[in-house]
Amino acid sequence: MTSHYDVVPVRALKDNYVWVLRNATHAAVVDPGETAPVLEYLRAERLQLAAILATHHHRDHVGGVPGLLQLFPVPFYGPRDEPIANLSHPVAGGDRVEVPEIGASFEVLDIPGHTRAHVAYFGQGAVFSGDTLFACGCGRVFEGTPEEMYASLARLEALPDDTLVYCGHEYTLANIDFAKAVEPQNPALEERQRSEAKVRAEGRPTLPSTIGREKATNPFLRCREPAVIESANKYLGARLSTPVQVFAAIRDWKNRF
Repeated sequence: MTSHYDVVPVRALKDNYVWVLRNATHAAVVDPGETAPVLEYLRAERLQLAAILATHHHRDHVGGVPGLLQLFPVPFYGPRDEPIANLSHPVAGGDRVEVPEIGASFEVLDIPGHTRAHVAYFGQGAVFSGDTLFACGCGRVFEGTPEEMYASLARLEALPDDTLVYCGHEYTLANIDFAKAVEPQNPALEERQRSEAKVRAEGRPTLPSTIGREKATNPFLRCREPAVIESANKYLGARLSTPVQVFAAIRDWKNRF
């Protein structure tokens, strides 16, 4: 299926993005945390909603769904094993989601860790990663384990380098500050900090990122790099022997940063 849509960010709540996948007449939305801004956009652009996709159950990602469904009784896709009301199409890893109105086709990826059954939607050169992989960061491990989260990030890291990464929040500049504390000698981080600060100063989103850019700058995808290992060792005051241990250490550090 050939895609015929653009991806447009709609700001919601404090720092969330709702991703609107749209053509001239129809749209699908990913992680609508709020009804009003999505409805305002759809009405202003005269678009008919065709589908809703959720990556996980947190309210800032699904809080707008009931209001949208009242006006648009459309298919609502989301993770099968999470407590999400009104889910018409529960999905899990290996399933496919098709939105023919906009020519969208996605493979569902299981990426637990942030929540118990968090999913991503991958297809047509893009991945919608919710709160698992952020630009230069990752989500907190709320319901899963560090082992699960590390494996989920590895699953995303294995996607093609040019895959566009659409995540759930505008956290990039703060994430870069932490990444520089972990890996202060990484020149790619210096370049990224400069370019992303300029983007934000102009009022634009830092997203999408790419898998390749994350592999070069995101400490949570760099747990085998000697500089990241050394920083994790210093943080814990111990010698860590596995990438999962390094990941768990720097995730704990980020929580306190």
